[in-house]
Amino acid sequence: MAESRGNAPRPDPYKSYRFRVRWDGRDVAGVSKVSGLTRVRDVVTHRGTGDQTSSRTASAGATYDAVTLERGLTHDPEFERWASQVSTSAGPRRDVVIDLYDEAGRRRQSFKVRRCWVSTFQALPDLDANADAVAFEHLELQHEGFERDDEATEPVESEFPGPA
Repeated sequence: MAESRGNAPRPDPYKSYRFRVRWDGRDVAGVSKVSGLTRVRDVVTHRGTGDQTSSRTASAGATYDAVTLERGLTHDPEFERWASQVSTSAGPRRDVVIDLYDEAGRRRQSFKVRRCWVSTFQALPDLDANADAVAFEHLELQHEGFERDDEATEPVESEFPGPA
């Protein structure tokens, strides 16, 4: 088991509903859902020259799944504006930052998703006059990888609540 970098191990996991998304140095309004950040190592199987009866595996590089942002439909045109700039050269690329917060509102983890570009934009969901669902817009982003921001800190022992 990995050692905690802080003064005390975290007693419970972070909640997945306390997050913010930023690009161009500002918060993106109303994002209610972000797909997970996934890196997959491609595996190559090969046989050694001296032993044809057994095989070995090696890493052949990494691929990254697209990241999807979802938010309730509002008058804010930012998703559509970025999606409209896409051309055959994949349009403008942006770094997107996803911050995860603890229950007290302190940033605890942060990931920078590098050189994102819009591959899919859904302006409207299926509309149904018999439903009472919220209308959401979706932005699917291709990217060149992600990295953790080590500036986000783990809590120290004094930040944990004491016994009730």
